[in-house]
Amino acid sequence: MRIRDVLRRKGSTVATVPPEATVRDLLATLAEHNIGAVVVSPDGVAIAGIASERDVVRRLHEQGADLLGRPVSDIMTSQVRTCGPGAAVDELRRTMTEHRVRHLPVVEDGRLVGIVSIGDVVKSAMNELESEREHLVDYIQRAP
Repeated sequence: MRIRDVLRRKGSTVATVPPEATVRDLLATLAEHNIGAVVVSPDGVAIAGIASERDVVRRLHEQGADLLGRPVSDIMTSQVRTCGPGAAVDELRRTMTEHRVRHLPVVEDGRLVGIVSIGDVVKSAMNELESEREHLVDYIQRAP
């Protein structure tokens, strides 16, 4: 299965915030969309970074509540791993595990076209296993 298949099922909408948005704005966006990370983008197309709940919690612990008024660019991860729509889900699973990331933006021709979470990857694997199980059951039931 390919990432484009995952995006076809879940949709390609990506929540973004501009780098100058406050951490408070970031938290509002995360809560509004019930998500764990957003792409930091000046225009909704280019990727400046990614900011997650984890980033907020760690920096809040270090810096205190004053962090909430600071720009997202202060806490975002600027070295963002990405993938293309043609990447294999298994490849993405390995990348996420090896690099301990839970969200990967999907980029095609230099443009942000989606985002995939570890939950999406797990759901994809479960769907594949269920499909294989159904095929095996069907095969066994048709056997003489």
